[in-house]
Formats: sequence, structure tokens, C-alpha cells
Amino acid sequence: MLPSVMVVFAILSCTRAENPAVQVTLTDKWLQYVKHVGAGWIQDKLEHITFPDISGDVDILIGHVYYTLSGIRITKCDLPEPVLEFFQSTGLKTSIVGLNAALVGNWRTSFGIIHDSGSFDMAIFSVSLTSVVQLGRDPDGHLSITSIGCEPQVGNVAIQFHGGASFMFQPFVDHYKDKIVSVIQSNICPNVQTAIDDLESHLQAMSISYDVNEVLTVELPLTSPPVISGDDVNLGLKGEFYSIETHQEPPFVAQPFVLPKEPNYMMSVGLSEFMLNSASFGYFSAGNLQVLVNDSMIPPKSPIHLNTTSMGMFIPQLPKLYPDMLMNLQVYATEAPMLSLQMDVVEVGAQLGAKAFAIEPNGTQVPLFTLSVETRLILTLTQKTTLLGDGIVLPQMKQAQLVNPVLKLEKVSFNQRMHINVV
Repeated sequence: MLPSVMVVFAILSCTRAENPAVQVTLTDKWLQYVKHVGAGWIQDKLEHITFPDISGDVDILIGHVYYTLSGIRITKCDLPEPVLEFFQSTGLKTSIVGLNAALVGNWRTSFGIIHDSGSFDMAIFSVSLTSVVQLGRDPDGHLSITSIGCEPQVGNVAIQFHGGASFMFQPFVDHYKDKIVSVIQSNICPNVQTAIDDLESHLQAMSISYDVNEVLTVELPLTSPPVISGDDVNLGLKGEFYSIETHQEPPFVAQPFVLPKEPNYMMSVGLSEFMLNSASFGYFSAGNLQVLVNDSMIPPKSPIHLNTTSMGMFIPQLPKLYPDMLMNLQVYATEAPMLSLQMDVVEVGAQLGAKAFAIEPNGTQVPLFTLSVETRLILTLTQKTTLLGDGIVLPQMKQAQLVNPVLKLEKVSFNQRMHINVV
């Protein structure tokens, strides 16, 4: 029964003592949704449960009749909607009241040398169950689920025997009805425990990291045990990206943040900038934040092309030194780009380098200069229609300078032409 309540937790596992980069809050509305979805699943599972044989004897004054009820199985179950709630900062509490079930099975009796057998129909009335599970974590950090309370109660049973000489001992049903109730009641909690153990084993087998692509992997362990209040449960996930090749830790750590309560939603998810910045660092440490730009990548109708002739408008002596040559531009990040999340504003800062090369007729690349650029992009989070109507402002260079130029610059200005002399 409990797996239907807990199956959503199967994607959430593992923990370490650090600030989470991802927080997930599941509210009471989520519990009610799980309750509705899980009720049908529980009823289907109940109809596949089998019970152990029930044996005993009845004193009929002239001796003892020994009986065995076997092959007991549920054919129909009237399952009332369970009550599911968060329980005392511990876990979840499930209560079912008024469950009724129809069962069938086989009977056999022996009285001295007389043996008989047949079938029977059984009805179980007013079954109640209260089960409490604790949510925690194991030493490896996987989400753990432990049963800390189970209280079953069976109200009554009715049995109708068929076949053989059943008419002779049907009147004695009341003599062994209590034993049948006791056996059924004693088997409810072990079945609940088995279901919990199965779910716990599944959680232990869950992976805590997932490859996003050929470059990045993301780790999603819990950073602390689930925090349970009266109306929600909060789970903190590590949420860190790594380069698959280097698995290098970034030079920054996740900072604490608070996920606001949203009781009107079933689930809330909060991401910190650490998660996004760890992805950026993962790409950077893997050497993937670079691109080679050549003239074939520039639209034919563009007024500027990547060749020495076109670049002459910025560097007049360039076409004289390297006439009619194509150029390559190796653009790369000198540091991992960093993203900052503020109220209604996303700010991205990047430090880039660009190496310019002239391509000689024999294919040799001649280094020209290295350009260092610091740029910052600020996006204001507005309504989508406003954003589409106004357009998005392209990032502008905050600072740029030439580093180790092969061509000596006499004057550098973003508003004037640059003049060069040969070193």
C-alpha cells in the first residue's frame, strides 16, 4: 500500500551535508493527488495478495475436528479513500477505515479416519489500518523509508462452506471465526512491511547522478534529511553539474536560499545560481567553451567579412601586410562565465579571449593579436509579450584590450580607427 504513496520519491535520493542548489517542496495538495491516484493501484494490488493457510481444530463434544483453510485469495475489495497526511515532522501517516473484501479458498477436515474437503466464500468486514513511515537518509545519502508504526484491525468475518459434508460443520463456524480474524489481522502488517522494504530496496538501487550529454553529468543527492511540517515536505538536492572528463570541483560553493511556501501548488521547485554556474564551470573545465569562427560562418550579405581586406576598415595596415587573406578567429572563455540571479534580473558576466589569425595561401595560420574582452549581459524578466515586443538587448563589451599583439597599436579607441605599425 505504501509504495503508491511514496513512488514519486523514487527519483530523489542521496545526501551530503552542504547547501542544496535545488529545493523541492511537496504540499498537502500533492498528497491528495497521490491519494486519489494511489487508491486504484492499491486496490489492484490487494486483489493479488494471497494468505497463508489457516489451521486449527474444533471440539464437537465427541472429539476434535481438524480443519485447514488454504488457497485464500481476494476476489473483490471495497477500498474507501485513504487518509494521507504529513506526520509530526517524521514522515507520512496513512489511515484506512471501513475496508471490506470478498475472498475464496478451499477447506479440508479430518475427524479420525474421516476426511472431507470443499470450497468456501469469505467476507471480511470493517478492516482498519493505520501506518506511519519515517523519511530519512542512509549513510550513502539515499532517501530511506522506515516503518515506525502499523496498527491493523479486522471487524468481523463471515464464511459459507460448499461441498462435502460442509452442512455438518457450518454451524460451528462461530467457534473458529476468532482464530481466522486473528490470522488475517496478524498478516496485514507483514504485507505492509514487505511493500516498504521493496520500495526501500528500489531507492537504494537508484542512481544519484545522470549524464546530461557527452560533456556534463549532474548529481542530485539530497543534502539533508527531508524537512516535514504539518502541510508540506521540503527536499534539498545537491544539484551540481560536473565535467564527465575532469569531474573538477568549481572554485565556489552553493549558498543557502529559502524557497517560499506556495500552498496553492502541489509542488514548488527552486534553483540557485550555483547549479547554473556549476554547469558553466563544467563546460569550461572540459575545454568546451571555445569556437573557431571563419568567414564561411558569416552571412554572405554581411557588410563585414572575416578577411584582411574587410578588417582593413578597423586596422588599415592589415591588408597591406597580409593582402587578400582569409582570417580565423579563435574565441574562448578565459574564465567560466558566471550568472547572478536577482529579483526580476538575470546578469551574466563573461571574460573572453579571441585570437586572430591570417591564413596564408599554403594554409599556414599567422597570429595577429589576442583580444581580451569582458562582457556583461543583463536580462530583465518581464512578461513574455513585452519581451517579444521590445526585443532583447544584445550584450555589450564592458572592457576590451589587446594582449600581446603581433601588430603594435599606436592608439586604441572604440570610437576611432586603430592605426598600427609593424613590430
